Amino acid sequence: MKVLCIGHSSWDITVPVDDYPTENTKYRYSEKYAAGGGPASNAAYLLGKWGVDTVIATSIGSDDFGTKIKKEFQEVNVATEYIETSYERDTSFSFILVNKKNGSRTVFNVATEHPPLKKLNYEFTPDIIFTDGHDYGASQNALSKYPHAITVIDAGRVTQELLELCKYIKYIVCSKGFAETVTNLKFDFNNPQSLVNVYTKLQNKYPNANIVVTLEEHGALYQVDNQIKIMPGLKCNAVDTTGAGDIFHGAFVYGLANNFDMEKIITLANIAGGLSVQKMGSRLSVPNLSEVLDYYTQKMGMVNQMPTDGTNTGQVQQTQQQVPPQNSVGGQ
Repeated sequence: MKVLCIGHSSWDITVPVDDYPTENTKYRYSEKYAAGGGPASNAAYLLGKWGVDTVIATSIGSDDFGTKIKKEFQEVNVATEYIETSYERDTSFSFILVNKKNGSRTVFNVATEHPPLKKLNYEFTPDIIFTDGHDYGASQNALSKYPHAITVIDAGRVTQELLELCKYIKYIVCSKGFAETVTNLKFDFNNPQSLVNVYTKLQNKYPNANIVVTLEEHGALYQVDNQIKIMPGLKCNAVDTTGAGDIFHGAFVYGLANNFDMEKIITLANIAGGLSVQKMGSRLSVPNLSEVLDYYTQKMGMVNQMPTDGTNTGQVQQTQQQVPPQNSVGGQ
C-alpha cells in the first residue's frame, strides 16, 4: 500500500512551564524540545516510522527549519520529492508552552501562507490519500485524479474549503470541536443521547463517509454495523497533549493500509495517541510500532458494556479495555 499525505508542515519548539507566563515579565527556561510538526506531516512521519510506503506533499521555507523537516522525513524513509521549497516565505513555526501540572498546551503559531503546491502530477498511484485540508487545490486534485484511492481527512478545524473536501472523503476523522461546530450541538458525556445526536447529525451531513470523532481524554466515537460506539481513551498521566490527534490519524491510516477492521483500527489509534501524551513534543512522542502492538496484545480487548438494540436512537455501545488473544493483530 502506498500512502500520499498532503498538508501542512511546521517546526515546533516545545517548552515545559510550571505556570502560564504573566504579561510583561521575563522568564528563563533551560528545557526545550524541537522537531517538525503539522497534521499531515506528523501522520506521514508516523507512517514512515511504522514501515508504510509513504509520500509527503507539503511546502517548507528555504531555511534551517525546512532543512531539518526534510531530513526528519528522510530518516524514516518518507519520500520527499514532492516537498516544495519556497524562497519567499519562511517555514511555519510554532512555539508551544506545556503546563507541567496537567499536560495542557498553548500553541503560538507564526506562519505566512505558502503558495499552493504546484507538483500535482504524481509518478505513482496512491492507494490511500490523507489530507489535513490545508492545501485545498492539491487535495481536490488528488481526490479527482485517483477516484479509487481510499481517502481520509483530518478535520480538525472548520473552514469552507475543508467542509467542501469532506463531501468527497470516505473516512472523516474529526475533532470534538469540529463535530460540535458543524452540528451546532454539544457533547454531554453524562448524557449518552447527546453523543448520538451529534454523531447522527454529522452523519446526515456526510452520508457517504465513515465518521470518527476524537474526544480527547474521552476516546473516540465511531459507528460499526449500525451501532454508534465509544472507545475509551487510555487512562494515563498526560505530559504533553500536542500532536496526539495527528498521531491518532497516522495510526488510523496505518490500520487502513493493513486492512484491519474498524474496531482494531480505532483501538490501535487510541493506543498510539495515548502513549504519545506521556512524552514531551509532538513528533518526538510518536511511539514505535512495537510499543503499540505490545500494548494491544498485553492489555487491550473489547467487551460490550452498553448493549444496543442495533439502532441509532439513544444508544451508545461502549468498549472496555481487556486482554485480547495473542494473535489478535492480524498480519503482524
